[in-house]
Amino acid sequence: MVRTRLAPSPTGEDLHIGNLHAALLNWAFAKKHGGTFVVRIEDTDIKRVIQKAEERILVTLKAYGLPYDEGPDIGGLSGPYRQKERLETYRSYAHELVEKQAAYYCFCSKERLEVLRKKQQKEKKIPKYDKHCLSLKDPKERIEKGEEYVIRLNVPPKKEIVFEDIIRGEIKFLGENVDDQVLLKADGYPTYHLAVVVDDHFMKISHVIRGEEWISSTPKHILLYEAFGWDKPQFEFGHHGISSTDIYRRRY
Repeated sequence: MVRTRLAPSPTGEDLHIGNLHAALLNWAFAKKHGGTFVVRIEDTDIKRVIQKAEERILVTLKAYGLPYDEGPDIGGLSGPYRQKERLETYRSYAHELVEKQAAYYCFCSKERLEVLRKKQQKEKKIPKYDKHCLSLKDPKERIEKGEEYVIRLNVPPKKEIVFEDIIRGEIKFLGENVDDQVLLKADGYPTYHLAVVVDDHFMKISHVIRGEEWISSTPKHILLYEAFGWDKPQFEFGHHGISSTDIYRRRY
């Protein structure tokens, strides 16, 4: 069964044309193959969420003739379709990754991270976390004492991360060029990278169709799929080399 999705964030006044383009591609692909088009709302960036933005997103999709088969206002078998209603699931899987040594607790202050970033910029290095907290002893004792932490992805620096893109074929990244991304923030909310993989898995998304600007994020998602032992969806980035960001800019 083909299952595609659109996962907009309600952080803008309206659904921009790049997202509308992505919606069209996902809707058309699902319908061509007798599949299902899913809409879920990625609303975990709580500081930027705009009131009634979700409502405008859903109204816009329907107004442009892109009705969805599952979503936050109509339900479905894979809900809930708002990420803020799935927080415990993300937290559980983040801690599972730590137990599998695919992630680790990080206690670094904002001040230390800023010093690290400036040092790397000065040395003209790729800005990325330096695994300072990977080998800490007894991190759980620090957590029990109330110390603030995040959970980071543990990227093996020597690993070659490989995935297939329907348009471009095989794409490879070296682990040393991939950041140890924060997966669970100090406030207990997931970042996009953890939530998107968990959601796509449990919503049985078969094809991830999105702009080519997401290619660089995909190695992190591949590592998560592998750590969990989950099947990966098929990926398709961009359409004739045009990213959703390009389309948004061309609107003007």
